[in-house]
Amino acid sequence: MTYHIEDIRPEHDEAICRIIRKIGAEYGAVGDGFGPSDVEVSAMSRHYGWETRSLYLVATVEGKVVGGCGIAAFNGSDEVCELRKLFLLPECRGLGVGQALTRKCLEFAASHGYKYCYLDTLSNMASAIALYEKMGFTHLDKPLDGTIHGGCDVWMLKEL
Repeated sequence: MTYHIEDIRPEHDEAICRIIRKIGAEYGAVGDGFGPSDVEVSAMSRHYGWETRSLYLVATVEGKVVGGCGIAAFNGSDEVCELRKLFLLPECRGLGVGQALTRKCLEFAASHGYKYCYLDTLSNMASAIALYEKMGFTHLDKPLDGTIHGGCDVWMLKEL
């Protein structure tokens, strides 16, 4: 399967919103305290951009959005960013798409001066956790102060 990764555009918003909410529901990440319920999900392209030191990427196969991943400052920090909303359709998992999206986001973060990358997720997302560990993230005992995703039970950090 050949995939293409590009910066999100307004025409991707509806498709990535559906994917984030569908995959979130698959893993029980529904309601307050979970990323799929964040306000930005309905219009991701409006919330990410170079001018805010943030980026959201989408992966497409034959022009169809199959997933995405983003990076943005954690609580406005100049040093800590957050890996956000890595969600892929089931048929695209295990093919290197998630790793490619994550790598590009981390490269963006490092090139924009971030020193650390934080993420939070759910313990039942075992394949995602394995990917994050492979990419050099280490587990934290608790979330960073200021996280808005109180429903998550896994917290990780990577030095960039």
